[in-house]
Amino acid sequence: MSEPTRISAPAGVAPATQYSHVVSATGRFVAVSGQLALDEDGHLVGEDDPAAQARQVFENLRRCLAAAGAGFEDVVKLTYFVTDRAHLPAIRAARAAHLPDDRLPASSAVRVAGLVAPEFLLEIEAFAVVGG
Repeated sequence: MSEPTRISAPAGVAPATQYSHVVSATGRFVAVSGQLALDEDGHLVGEDDPAAQARQVFENLRRCLAAAGAGFEDVVKLTYFVTDRAHLPAIRAARAAHLPDDRLPASSAVRVAGLVAPEFLLEIEAFAVVGG
């Protein structure tokens, strides 16, 4: 399997610190819908706790990727939807448990007024490319 190429500082663009500006890969595309902090029974994990919610969301992403024959090493793009930008450090900590700093995907973070229900503090979707 070929490793995706990650570029954190293309010429003329300020260097990225928590993501890669560009990730290119060849292979089978996998899209994972936005994941919420729900356990396997559909119960909220981490009410009012962004760190607990982020850990559950990354666990859900891991399980979804595995179901498609992928892993975090195949992720080329993450999109974070957060109700408060103060939750970003908790998300970064949860992400660090799955993605080392030298393998960061392209990313976007969007602050939203709310998610599908008020108890959800964040939602994350992923795009991966498997094989090549």
